[in-house]
Amino acid sequence: MEIFPAIDIMGGKVVNLVRGEFDLVDVYGEDPVAAAEAFKARGAANLHIVDLDGAKSGSAENFSVIENIVKTGGLFIQVGGGIRSAERAAAYLAMGVNRVILGTAAVEDFSLLERLLTAHGASVAVGVDARNGSVAVKGWLEDTALDSFAFCEKLDAAGVDNIIYTDIMRDGMMEGANYGAYRELTERVKCKITASGGICSLDELKKLEKLGVYAAILGRSLYTGAVKLEDALCLQNA
Repeated sequence: MEIFPAIDIMGGKVVNLVRGEFDLVDVYGEDPVAAAEAFKARGAANLHIVDLDGAKSGSAENFSVIENIVKTGGLFIQVGGGIRSAERAAAYLAMGVNRVILGTAAVEDFSLLERLLTAHGASVAVGVDARNGSVAVKGWLEDTALDSFAFCEKLDAAGVDNIIYTDIMRDGMMEGANYGAYRELTERVKCKITASGGICSLDELKKLEKLGVYAAILGRSLYTGAVKLEDALCLQNA
């Protein structure tokens, strides 16, 4: 299973939200580039970056910060947050980002997703952020009537290679992943599933791996020390 340490950027800082609430934020660093270099020094091969300001506003507010992280080299980097046009996706990929993640755009403009899949294939992933089973958009600020599992099936049928599924109500809570959701997803779709939200122990990672989950994103659990990156990477390298 692939392990992706997370760097969520807001106001140029490394932060973590609780249940996606922008007024419930913990700051874990002043320098996202330094955080990326620290993860790499500890053996990380992958990095998950979210421009939280961009997710909220729809613009690439931390583009230059992410560019500086990419320039450090040596990491497979996926980026989400505010990617709502073909031009912005292409700009990130041209910068050297390995995979771009569409969220709101995949819901509101499915034809855009289809065009990007045709142009960039597996370099395009979709983040499905679920609140009580329904898809949320625009930085988790707005709920839709879309059933998250049915939407994942639609994405799978369209040829999406990787779905990053986040249970918003568990994100940042350190209360464990939603195993039921990931079990159902691995049964209903053929594409890769990345787990995000609530993972707080090495045992959870092992359970997710047994379910057939492709990758896991770790944020607060790494920053608080609940999970040691080196231990998690043992699963990736096994």
